[in-house]
Amino acid sequence: MKKIFLIYPPSVQMNRTARCQQPVKELIVLPPLPPSDLMYCAAIAQKEGTICKIKDYSVEKGDLNTLEKDILSFRPDIVLVNIASTTFETDIKAVETIKKTDKNITTIVTGAHFLTFNISVLKEHADIDIIIRGEPEITFKEIVQGRDLNEIDGITFRNGDEIKSNKDRQFIEDLDILPFPARDLIKNELYTRPDTSEKQAIIRAAAGCPYNCFFCLATAVSGEKVRYRSPDNIIAEIKECINKYDIRSFVFWSDLFTANKVFVKELCEKLISEDLKIKWSSNSRVDTIDEETLVLMKKAGCTLLSMGIESGSQEILDKIGKKITKEQAVNTVKLCKKHGLQTFTYFVIGLPWETKQNIMETINFAIELDADYVNFYTATVLAGSRMYNYVIENSLGEMKDFYKNPYYYPCVKTHYLSKEEIVKLHKYAVRKFYLRPKYIIKKLKEIKTAEQLKNYFRAGLSVLFKR
Repeated sequence: MKKIFLIYPPSVQMNRTARCQQPVKELIVLPPLPPSDLMYCAAIAQKEGTICKIKDYSVEKGDLNTLEKDILSFRPDIVLVNIASTTFETDIKAVETIKKTDKNITTIVTGAHFLTFNISVLKEHADIDIIIRGEPEITFKEIVQGRDLNEIDGITFRNGDEIKSNKDRQFIEDLDILPFPARDLIKNELYTRPDTSEKQAIIRAAAGCPYNCFFCLATAVSGEKVRYRSPDNIIAEIKECINKYDIRSFVFWSDLFTANKVFVKELCEKLISEDLKIKWSSNSRVDTIDEETLVLMKKAGCTLLSMGIESGSQEILDKIGKKITKEQAVNTVKLCKKHGLQTFTYFVIGLPWETKQNIMETINFAIELDADYVNFYTATVLAGSRMYNYVIENSLGEMKDFYKNPYYYPCVKTHYLSKEEIVKLHKYAVRKFYLRPKYIIKKLKEIKTAEQLKNYFRAGLSVLFKR
C-alpha cells in the first residue's frame, strides 16, 4: 500500500486554506485554521487504498529535524506540501529536507502561488517533482491512482529533463462529490475558537467569487462562479463532527457565503429543524445580506459575521473595484447589532492610491462602525492578484520585499506614502480602535468564563506590545 504524508511545513503559523496566505502571529482574534485542503486530499487518497498521515508543523511546533525524523519513521512514497507565497523561502526548505532524507519520495507541492509561478519554480528548485495548480483534490486523486502524468490536467511536472505544464483543470462543479475531510488524521483540539478555546471545525460551504477585488485571490483561486454544496451534505458533515469529534463550533468557509440567499435560507431552515445546537460564523459582503436573512442565520446558530469593508474612503473603494458604498457598510453593521450578531470587519491600509487622509478616513470609519472585532491589514501583494501586476508596473515595490512581513507591516509604498509612514499609521489604527475605553468596557462586560478572560488578556497584550 502507498504511504502518503501531507504537511504544512515548519514555518510561522499560517492560515493557508485556499486564498488565505496569512501568518497568524500578529492576529489579535483569529486562530490558526485546520489544514482543510490536506484533509480533503487525505480523505480522497484513503479511498484509493493508501495509508495517510497529516502534520501541521507550524501549529505542532515541529522543525526541519522533526520533519526528517517523521520521514524516516513513516517512510512515505509521496509527500504533499502546501506552500504559500508569503512563506515560500521557508516552505521550500521542507521540500529540500524531504528529498535529502529520501530521494525516492515523490514530492508534490500545492498552493495559490503556483497559479502564477510554476515552470520557473521547477527550474529553480530541483527537489520538487510535481506542482498542482488550482483546486488540488481531483488532481491529487489522479496522481495517487498512478495515471500517466501527461494525461493529468492542472499539473506542472518533470518529464525527464523537460518541464511540462499541462492544461488547467476545470473547477469542481459538484462539491458534494468530495468526501468529508479526514479529521481523524489531525489533532482537532489544536484548532479552537479564539474567545472560548472550544474546538472549532471548518465546514467548506461554497467556493468562488465574482467580484475579483484588486488585492484578493478568491476569483483567481476559485473562479467567478459561486459553487455551493447541498445543505443536506453540509448537515451530514456537521453531524459527523458532533458525533465523532465532539465539535459544536464551526466556521462556514466560503469566498462569499451570502451570495445566494436561497441557499442560505435552505441551509438555515435545515439547521433549525435538525436542532443541532451548534454555533457558527461566516462571511458576507455588505451588499449581499438583508434583515430577513440575518434573522434566520441568527436563529440557526450564527454568532458572528465577518465583512471585508477595506476602506473608509469611498474614493479608494471605487479605485479597487469593491463595488460597495460606505452607507451599505453602516446599514449592514447596524442590522447585525440590532439582531445580536457579532461583527468582524476587515480593512486594508497602504493601497496604492492612499494618502494619509484616506487612511485616517479608514481608521475613523472603523471606529464609527464599532464592530466587535477589526483587523487592519497592510496591503500585501499576492501573486495572481490585480494588485501584483499594478505594483510591478508602477514600481511601488520589489518582489524580494513582498513577503518579508506580510499583512501587518507594509511590503510596498503607495503613490504618496513611504513604507515607514504606513507602519506608523497601521500601528496607530490598531491602538486607536482597540484601546478605546468604550471598547474595553464593552469587552469586559462580555466575559463569562476564566478562559475568555485569559484570551482577551492575551489579545490586549498583543495590541500593547506587538505593534
